[in-house]
Amino acid sequence: MITPRRLREFSKKHSDAVPSLERWYVIVRHAQWQTLAEVKRVFPQADVVGRRTVFNIAGNKYRLIARINYRRQIVYILAILTYAEYDKEQWK
Repeated sequence: MITPRRLREFSKKHSDAVPSLERWYVIVRHAQWQTLAEVKRVFPQADVVGRRTVFNIAGNKYRLIARINYRRQIVYILAILTYAEYDKEQWK
């Protein structure tokens, strides 16, 4: 279960991300992933950094950082960042 609050907040500042975030939300909301390999079948560019999964949004312009609890089927959105913000690595 994910809540779209963070997606809406980010979309207010970055309207060009809306279509990609909406697509991501619909896919993730209905997903029943058990492994990273299953995530990568849908999002091939997804990558794991520590315990976090990083998704490219809007053609790599933004990064959505999430924690996936496969056992409970819960995705926690930790942050959505511009590429520049992500590159500073302060989110780690």
